[in-house]
Amino acid sequence: MKHTVYLGLGTNLGDEEENIGEAVRRIGELIGTVECQSTLLVSEPWGFESENTFVNAALRCSTELEPMDVLEKTQEIERAMGRTQKSVDGQYHDRIIDIDILMYDDLHIDTKTLKLPHPLMKERDFVMIPLEEVLNH
Repeated sequence: MKHTVYLGLGTNLGDEEENIGEAVRRIGELIGTVECQSTLLVSEPWGFESENTFVNAALRCSTELEPMDVLEKTQEIERAMGRTQKSVDGQYHDRIIDIDILMYDDLHIDTKTLKLPHPLMKERDFVMIPLEEVLNH
């Protein structure tokens, strides 16, 4: 069965456009068909200080994977691209790639490892602006 998943991507290290492109390619290989991608949005760091601005994007994908499998694949992509530490307890860091599951169909999930819809997305313009673009396309 096909499901619709919305992903938020962010990067502030290295060649940001290349990082987003590589993540999108890997998402297409491991998660499902990328149906729509937002334009890239440059934003200031959120929740921590850094000299590096972020480049953000949102995607709409069609997938046959279940939500926990999508989470596993996004983390696999992050590790494969060189992300070494996750943000824990509000401690954020510069990152080569961050992939967040924003929404999965109309599911509401609240577990220790996965919360959907993403609980902080409405507080973050760098998520909502690209997501709105994808939702309205």
